[in-house]
Amino acid sequence: MTARSALSASILALLLFSAAAIATAPPAHDIRVRIEPATHRLEGRDTLRFDAPRAATLLLSSRFRIDSLLVDGRRVQASKKTVQGFHRIALPAARRIEMRWSGTLAPIDRSLDHRQTLAYELPASAETGTFLPSGSGWYPMVDGSLESYVVELDLPAGQTGLVPGRLVTEDRKDGRYRARFEFREPGEGISLMAGPYRIEERRVRTAAGSEIRLRTYFHPEIADLAPGYLDSVAGYIELYERRIGAYPFSEFSVVSSPTPTGLGMPTLTYLGIDVLRLPFIRATSLGHEVLHNWWGNGVYPDYARGNWSEGLTNFMADYAYREREGPDAARAMRLAWLRDFAAMPPDDDTPLTRFTSRTHGASQIVGYNKSAMLFFMLRDAIGEDAFERGVREFWSSNRFRIASWDDLRRAFEQASGNELAPFFGQWLARSGAPEVRITSAKAERTPAGWRLDVALAQSATPYALSVPMIVRTSDGDVARRADLSRELETVTLDLPAEPLQITLDPDLRLLRRLAPAEAPPILREAMLAGAPALVIPTAEPAVVAAARALAASLLERAPAGRESASTQLVAGLHSDIDAWLAREGLPPRPATLAPGRGSAQVWTVRAGDGRILVLVSARDAPSLAALARPLPHYGRESYLVFEGARALERGTWPSQPQAWTLGKEHTVR
Repeated sequence: MTARSALSASILALLLFSAAAIATAPPAHDIRVRIEPATHRLEGRDTLRFDAPRAATLLLSSRFRIDSLLVDGRRVQASKKTVQGFHRIALPAARRIEMRWSGTLAPIDRSLDHRQTLAYELPASAETGTFLPSGSGWYPMVDGSLESYVVELDLPAGQTGLVPGRLVTEDRKDGRYRARFEFREPGEGISLMAGPYRIEERRVRTAAGSEIRLRTYFHPEIADLAPGYLDSVAGYIELYERRIGAYPFSEFSVVSSPTPTGLGMPTLTYLGIDVLRLPFIRATSLGHEVLHNWWGNGVYPDYARGNWSEGLTNFMADYAYREREGPDAARAMRLAWLRDFAAMPPDDDTPLTRFTSRTHGASQIVGYNKSAMLFFMLRDAIGEDAFERGVREFWSSNRFRIASWDDLRRAFEQASGNELAPFFGQWLARSGAPEVRITSAKAERTPAGWRLDVALAQSATPYALSVPMIVRTSDGDVARRADLSRELETVTLDLPAEPLQITLDPDLRLLRRLAPAEAPPILREAMLAGAPALVIPTAEPAVVAAARALAASLLERAPAGRESASTQLVAGLHSDIDAWLAREGLPPRPATLAPGRGSAQVWTVRAGDGRILVLVSARDAPSLAALARPLPHYGRESYLVFEGARALERGTWPSQPQAWTLGKEHTVR
């Protein structure tokens, strides 16, 4: 995820820019900043230059005091308004602005979980780490404009810092660490990181012939991980250079954070210490963040018209790694996307043109997964060769420019020779997705073989779809696609042998709302529910407290529903859960989740009346309390077994494809 995509809607509203923002040379900052993490003190000065006189509004966090302000060498009194925690400083037309400011940074809060970290907007510092996000107002940002910059850091001994860009100089003397960075291209903002880092460096020659400096800035406790991370970064840069074009920067760094974050910025990624320790990160999330140097930090999304970069990165990184594992792994990821989409309340869905950043689970489902599925369907529609040409065309035409979904469409149209406006229009401008069903099927013998008439229905306001189907015949399986553009349409298929069964989209190649049997319940349905209920079938104080803490951590909305709510989280001890299930007339716990397995079990149930239940059954109150931190990370699962906070086993209930068996009635599932 890019640093900009992690910003809240309120900050994005202050910073949104359009293509006009780079019609002229971007304003250039020359910043010197001194930070004292032990006391949270920041002192800064900035000389801001424009290529021609222009009026500007500067944004600075209201945490800071403006110590002096000069406009073209004349001292002025800042005329400012405070809006949403920012000083908005309106200045007359000028070529040069000089400002000094100072203030106290917020303390780093190491108790934040990943979801809370995404929403954290304050410039914060401590000796364990400093993070000043680009949208936090730690320096005077130019409202509505991309910026280039030079930044000089001044930190106490024992601390090392960086900002995105090329490292020009660094030294340690007089008990201080100083480093100078530059970013000459138009950029979206400046993030600053510092900490008690150990640095490991390597220089590599890329496939395009450039020399790139690779670095790790790791806390001492994970410094031994550096060589493996440097190896992986070098591999990803070579992979994406060959696929897209030359890496656009002179360096890339992996930087550790004391909080559980995961952000991509130009020339670096900022990942939590515990995240970096996970053995699979080098094979998954790291490549995603490297790719953001092309998508998001090399070509900037036009946020006012929708952020395409997360979906394209998700498709070309996370999903591509699953494709390399094999077709089963790739299908499993598409099923996970569609299950997530099925779990999302329809009211939380938004058109892709309105997605700007990930702030909660629903926004991730839309901006990452639905968007990635769009690119998957696009590749199916135009072919892999045309898709790859379109990717390279989009990069070469938009490098260090703001680009929109329309620019993407034009690149793929040029590469494929196809008119793609209808395809992009229906998937971008509309919320939701079609519900496609087989409503009847009839076969008859013909002189040439067999004729099969299949009636397909979709939800109102139809989409134009190419629906994949597999027909099982007496001689084997036959793959077909059916064009569907009305609410109800009958397609005729000529087959060489007797048709026995039709399965709709068994390979999950179409963005659609799954039928209930295709999408058995997962934890995400409770996590995203609009009015969930918390049921605690005991009065024991310690259990009640642990259950409430678990609900606060797991559910994105506070539980407010009654026990008749459509989504319920039921949490208690083993005996409480078993007794509650019996009283409710619900199926007992699955045999594979016996109380003796681990310290806690979690599973989902779709009740006969349509209710979605998440059952959390624990050995004792501490075992229940131990789930509050890890459980929100398992939204795609249907069941789990925990020992303390460690998941011993997890999985999803089987998905049943939507099928129609010839000669039988009511066999659609």
